Amino acid sequence: MRLSGRVALVTGGSRGIGRAIVEALAREGAKVAFVYRSNKDAADQLVADLATDQREAIALQADVANTEEVDKVVTEVLEKWERIDILVNNAGITRDGLLATMEPDNWHSVIETNLTSVYNFCHAVMRPMMSQRSGRIINMSSVSAEFGNQGQVNYAASKGGVQGLTRCLATEIGRRGITVNAIAPGFIVTDMTEAIRNAAESEIKKKVPLRRLGQPDDIAHAVTFLASDEASYITGQVLTIDGGMTLGGI
Repeated sequence: MRLSGRVALVTGGSRGIGRAIVEALAREGAKVAFVYRSNKDAADQLVADLATDQREAIALQADVANTEEVDKVVTEVLEKWERIDILVNNAGITRDGLLATMEPDNWHSVIETNLTSVYNFCHAVMRPMMSQRSGRIINMSSVSAEFGNQGQVNYAASKGGVQGLTRCLATEIGRRGITVNAIAPGFIVTDMTEAIRNAAESEIKKKVPLRRLGQPDDIAHAVTFLASDEASYITGQVLTIDGGMTLGGI
């Protein structure tokens, strides 16, 4: 197992892409702490499912945009397992709408959840990882950061910020043996994309050279690779996983 003995922390880990990431990291031998916002039943079920397979995981409730709650999460993980080797900033929301009619709350909530949370967790794990002189940080961006979609100025801004943060942080901490990379998914089958898929799934597939939508495991496999020793010379990169959709624009 590629991640045996390592400790991972995943935000937004109770469902969708996050759940697939937690499961994949655990299968590779990592001890996994994951953060959820409100769905305690789903979080508890995931912990129970992993325990059945003799995988060790804990669920921690927190608002990822709240600095104090984030610091508490990181402290709890360090107290339990004494280290954090892998951080996956996966938590994210959408509040789509045209800018002309976008309420300020819909701007701020997306920026705070999708971008400020990445700062919060990266900042909180920085000292432990620097002391270890090793670590893997993997941030979740989106193809929306590169290709403008109407009604997504808040989401695109947040994910573009994630990419900029990723590149800059990689230059700051590479000398300490810490890599920082991002993944930019395309259309993945999750609750978040359900409304779009219900309205236009057949049209979306026509724009994807592989002629299918992505599955959460497609992202989780890439995360486990970037978290492993096999990716030790990759940093500051954004890996697009979209079935080729953005080759011709979206």
